[in-house]
Amino acid sequence: MSAAPDRRLVAVVLLVPVVVALALWAFAWPAARMAPRDLPLGVAGSAPAADRLAQRLEQRDGAFAIHRYDSEDAARTAIRDRSVYGAVVVTPKGPELLTASAAGPVVAQLLSEAVTASAPAGTTVPVTDVVAAPAADPRGSVLGASILPLAIAGVATGSAVTLLRLRGGRAVTALLGVAVLVGILAAALTDSWLGVITGDWWSEAGALGLTVLAIGATVAGLAALIGPAGIGLGALLMVLVGNPFSGVTSAPELLPRPVGAIGQWLPPGAGGSLLRSVAFFDGRAAGGAALTLALWAALGLTAVIIGGRRRPPAPDAPETTPSRQPAFAG
Repeated sequence: MSAAPDRRLVAVVLLVPVVVALALWAFAWPAARMAPRDLPLGVAGSAPAADRLAQRLEQRDGAFAIHRYDSEDAARTAIRDRSVYGAVVVTPKGPELLTASAAGPVVAQLLSEAVTASAPAGTTVPVTDVVAAPAADPRGSVLGASILPLAIAGVATGSAVTLLRLRGGRAVTALLGVAVLVGILAAALTDSWLGVITGDWWSEAGALGLTVLAIGATVAGLAALIGPAGIGLGALLMVLVGNPFSGVTSAPELLPRPVGAIGQWLPPGAGGSLLRSVAFFDGRAAGGAALTLALWAALGLTAVIIGGRRRPPAPDAPETTPSRQPAFAG
C-alpha cells in the first residue's frame, strides 16, 4: 500500500487546525486589543485654555495625535478633509465636541467618552456631528461588512481565471470586465437601493471595482507565477489578513501596531478607506488609497501577462500500447 494517502491524511489533520488558528488570531486579536493609538484629534480655541486641554489629551499614553486650530471653522474644515476624526472646541461656556460619524461611528463614540472624561466633573459636553453617517446606516454596519464580499469576489475572479486557464490578454480582459460589472452592481445595491453610501455614484462604483480588480489581479498574478498554490496564498493574504487588518469597521488607528498600517497597504484596507472617502467626504483624502489599489492592480496584471507568455504545459499524451502484429502462417 502506498504511503501517499497517509501523508495526505496527516497533512489535512495538521493543516486545517493551523488555518483555523490563524483565522481566529487574525480576526479576534485586533478586535480584542482595540484602543486609540495616535488617533488624530483637533483642539480649537484661544490659548491658554485650549493649550491646557491639548496637553491633558496628549498625556493619555499616546492615545491621541493632537492638531491645534485657531477656530472652530478651521477644525470643521479639517474634519471634512479627513485630517482629524474630530475636534474639541474650547469656548467660554466649556468644551464642545465636533465628530464625524461617517468616518467611523466607533471613533465618534470613543471621542465622546474621552472628552467627557477629560471635562470638569458635572460638565455636559455638547456634540455636533459635522459629517454624519447616512440615516439608512447610522452605525456604519453595511460599509464595514462590504469589504469581505469584495475580497471574496476578487479571490473568486482570480481563481476562475486560473482554473479556466485564461492567459495573457484574455485573463486581463476577464479581470477588468468582472471588476467593472461588480463595481456597477455593488454601487447599485448599496447606493441606489439601500442608500447606505451617499456620494458620487460613479466614484463609488469605481472604488468598488478597483478594489475587486486589485484583489483579483493579485490572486491571478500569483497563480500565473507560482502555479495553483498562488490562489491559496492570495486568499490567505486578502481574506485572512487583509480583511481583519483593514480597520474598516472601526479605524486603523484603533488596531494594534503595526496591524493598522499594514492593513492600509493591502487592498481590503485601501479599498475601505477609498470607499469611505468617495461615499461621505467628496473624495477628500482618497489619493493614497487609490494609488495603493492601482499599484496592486498594476503589479497583478503585469504578473498575469508575464505568466501568460510562458509556454503552457503540454497536455499529457495518452498512453499507447504497441499493437500486436497478426501472426501469419508461413
